[in-house]
Amino acid sequence: MDNPALQGQSTPVIASIAFCNFKALRSTRIALTPFNLVIGPNGSGKTSLLEAVGRLGGLARMSADTIPEVDPSVGMPEIDFAFSEPYSDISVRLSCVSDLTCNSLAVRPVNSAGWPALRAELGSIRSYVLDHEAIGGGAGSDDGGKLHANGANLAAVLARLKERSPQSYSELTAEVLRIMPEFRSLELAEHADGRVSFGLRLSENGFVPAVELSQGMLYLLAILALAFDPDPPRVICIEEVDRGIHPRALREVRDALYRLSFPRAHGLDRRAVQVVTTTHSPYFIDLFNEHPEDVIISQKRGRAAHFERLSDRPDLPDLLREGSLGDMWFSGILGGVPPER
Repeated sequence: MDNPALQGQSTPVIASIAFCNFKALRSTRIALTPFNLVIGPNGSGKTSLLEAVGRLGGLARMSADTIPEVDPSVGMPEIDFAFSEPYSDISVRLSCVSDLTCNSLAVRPVNSAGWPALRAELGSIRSYVLDHEAIGGGAGSDDGGKLHANGANLAAVLARLKERSPQSYSELTAEVLRIMPEFRSLELAEHADGRVSFGLRLSENGFVPAVELSQGMLYLLAILALAFDPDPPRVICIEEVDRGIHPRALREVRDALYRLSFPRAHGLDRRAVQVVTTTHSPYFIDLFNEHPEDVIISQKRGRAAHFERLSDRPDLPDLLREGSLGDMWFSGILGGVPPER
């Protein structure tokens, strides 16, 4: 499909992030768009970027009197956030006592009239590192209909969606069965102990419970649950979105994420979701050949890393005439790969 950005514009809530002395991100800034695919070698700051966004959401959810304005110690890690309209006059700094602990949030200007509304949006931020064993193992609390960070409550989220938004559940089910035509129904079961489980019924009538579904199928179901949430978080971060999913199904993953970031292009009347996700798959990167503006490369030199948006490269048009993004990234032409040994 064409890039939905061409069919309906979306405004990202986080405009940019600047890092100072945070892990490998010693001094770098990156502008964020509605959809952001981050690629690069291990240890180059991809996960640190997601962690920073997640920590911003966590601190924003705390009560006002536990978010002090502080003057951080010189040389300690700092992460500065700038925002899009209508919050462009507000900035937020996360101050850290170590690379692992960023526990104070300072808002500028102090007592900004727009902060309560921005804080409510930031408080909805969700970060995901999906775990197939957690997803298939049962259902915990539905957490207000929001998927847990590891996907463990997917069954409860599906049950709540079916109850509260049957149209969205019907659309999700239709998409699951379109992508996985070997199945004819998605089924939920409530147990006497209050637990909810799910599974897929095969076309020839056999039933496959969640615990027996493949890793890739479980991850794809979790991503679709996010995509068909009628009231999704304002920002979603997903670590290694391609993990466990067959290359032929990666287009479906991309399109599900685009559904989040560009809802109007899919006929949806809801706010857009800013997506930040990572991948190590050249097959997934190939899906952005026509839209390199969605790709961020994390470049590492020695122990320091910095971000650059692929579309900012002056030589990109020439490179794109030579081959696919995935091939060029894998070969090292674009950078963002481990150093030669």
